[in-house]
Amino acid sequence: MYAAVDLGSNSFRLSIGQHDGDRIRVLNSMREPIRLAAGLDAAGNLTEEALQRALLCLKNFRVALAAYSFDGVRVVATAILRQARNAADFLPQLEQAIGYPIEIISGEEEGRLIYMGVANALGQPNESRLVVDIGGGSTELILGRGLDIERVESFSVGSVKQSLSFFVNGRVDARSFEAAVLSARSHFEDGAPPYHPEYWKRAYGSSGTIRAIGEIIEKNKLGEGITLAGLNAVRKRFIEFGQVSKIDMPGLRPDRASTVIGGLAILIAVVQELGIERMEPIDAGLRMGVMWDLYLRSTRRDRRDESVRAFLARFHIEADRGSRVADAAAILFAQMKPNSDTLPRHLAWSAQLHEVGLVVSQTGYHKHAAYMVENADLPGFTTREQKLMGRLILAQKGNLRKVSEQLSDSDFAKAVVALRLAILFMHCRIEVDDRALRLRMKNRIDLELKRDCVSNHPTLSYWMEKEQEFWDEVGVDFSVRTVA
Repeated sequence: MYAAVDLGSNSFRLSIGQHDGDRIRVLNSMREPIRLAAGLDAAGNLTEEALQRALLCLKNFRVALAAYSFDGVRVVATAILRQARNAADFLPQLEQAIGYPIEIISGEEEGRLIYMGVANALGQPNESRLVVDIGGGSTELILGRGLDIERVESFSVGSVKQSLSFFVNGRVDARSFEAAVLSARSHFEDGAPPYHPEYWKRAYGSSGTIRAIGEIIEKNKLGEGITLAGLNAVRKRFIEFGQVSKIDMPGLRPDRASTVIGGLAILIAVVQELGIERMEPIDAGLRMGVMWDLYLRSTRRDRRDESVRAFLARFHIEADRGSRVADAAAILFAQMKPNSDTLPRHLAWSAQLHEVGLVVSQTGYHKHAAYMVENADLPGFTTREQKLMGRLILAQKGNLRKVSEQLSDSDFAKAVVALRLAILFMHCRIEVDDRALRLRMKNRIDLELKRDCVSNHPTLSYWMEKEQEFWDEVGVDFSVRTVA
């Protein structure tokens, strides 16, 4: 059983599902209109009032989650927490309220998860398709075939901001609507060509906003599905009401009118700019994609592994060296008995990627690699994960003062020890196994090496002395002794 929590710019949503054959069946869902995007002040900070609404919602979600036993739970935050200047200050409180870590995902990662949800719901392995998702703070365009994503892009235009910016005080007129549409088109016009109809067979709308607009068209008999004619008919009716608070139409809940109107302007812009003749709404998207991602991870089909392989291939980095370091680091890390099992996979990925900086320069390649890994588009990874791996990769060689603050985390320090020694042993051509050496770390580092290991590798003594000096600089005693 899996749970996906989506902290969106307009609403927070929870879905609980179970894998059943070739689909994930939703067992329970919750939605609360938190409207975080409307809670941004003039400086781009979330207000205390918005925080309190979010905390109350997440506490309710925590109660709902406690009633189940899960194979995986993932909480993702999208555009508004990417944009809010004080998001990092709020994050610990939000995590404490729901009881799980919160991942602020990039717009591209959001798009990939959306597509994963849609593609698995549709099946049809050979269908080329465009998926459009209009959220409260951003809009994603995803091009793919079957389960494979070919292109994804996130645009910083969402229904909440569009509603607040162009329908001031809830007033709706033709001029405001045209301005809202033109503004939205300006976001898409440069990136539109790769998403034109020549590259796909069918277009799908995955967001709640698009599904709501499709329902309005159907229930009010305003057209044959989501077409430009149908969208313009909805626009005409909204203008006739004149005020958001007066909009009353079958298929539209009164509490959603204030955001759907901005979403309608964006959808008209997308349809016009991309030349879409018809779009089909589909009840699948981000939360379904998150649950599929959790399921694939549980079955050892983690797309983060594929991201690492693709990244190495892109820069023509020898994968065997990274794999050797990863295997050695895993043995060393396990010997130090870490307090939790949260770091082994990130240590392995860091080891595999530790030499990618060589494409920039031999000098300081660890610094280049750290920057690349922290800032690259790595499908499946969160910003927090990439920052963690960047810190590990930065610490792979040289002085440790650059990560001295992170070394207070004992498991992180053990991972650094494991990575540094694994790389050192690779350079000295020493095979790492439980028979050749023993490694312990509590308040100090204790390394035992077989005597013949030292005698057979003349440079090892030199490198061990340097390593002891580096750890001494950050106040950690590193003892090395040889045994028969």
